[in-house]
Amino acid sequence: MSKHSFPLFVAIDGPAGSGKSSVSRAVARKLGYGYLDTGAAYRALAWHVIDQEVDPQNADAVAALLPDFDYTIGTEPDAYFVRVGQTDVTDAIREPAISAAVSAIARVPAVRTHLTELFRTIARAVPQPGVVVEGRDITTVVAPEAEVRILLTATEEARMTRRSAEISTQSAHTVAEQLRSRDRADSQVVEFMSAADGVTTVDSTHLDFDQTIDAVVEVINTARNSHD
Repeated sequence: MSKHSFPLFVAIDGPAGSGKSSVSRAVARKLGYGYLDTGAAYRALAWHVIDQEVDPQNADAVAALLPDFDYTIGTEPDAYFVRVGQTDVTDAIREPAISAAVSAIARVPAVRTHLTELFRTIARAVPQPGVVVEGRDITTVVAPEAEVRILLTATEEARMTRRSAEISTQSAHTVAEQLRSRDRADSQVVEFMSAADGVTTVDSTHLDFDQTIDAVVEVINTARNSHD
């Protein structure tokens, strides 16, 4: 990927509760970059699978829906939306039923291949000078050639505390179990707690939100200067 032809590609990976979505969006906003939430595509596909009354556990049936998966996502940090066909699913894909189906769908190899190509296409097309792409295995599978690759992490305890603060309707115990379950499910698909070669780790355990943004921006600026 030529840095002259395409936007500067910033890939941000990390476990559930690491803050990668909110941090990535804030970093994109601060730098005037586009923002791509890749997890939304898996959720939107899960919504589509359920909408079409297909069993999420049936890998062949899920894969058969891919050619007709009409997916659109907003890449402006302040104009975020997710659509399947003409249906706005921005809020619907955060429902518990969708969350419960996502891991099974993400394990289907055809799904990962199809969506990886989709992410690359969307990222290359943003009008801004750069794009912050966040999600699982972005630094290793989706964009191993990205100019900037970051693993945003934090201790399990810190991630649980943050997730509990976000989700006030559930007990801390429930949130902790969901986070551990998500980590277990994700670890079957991808190695996400240790940085691959060439990936910079930003540990936000002892950083607040603004400090985490600054740390990520510093990594991007350092890499950008070395590319110029």
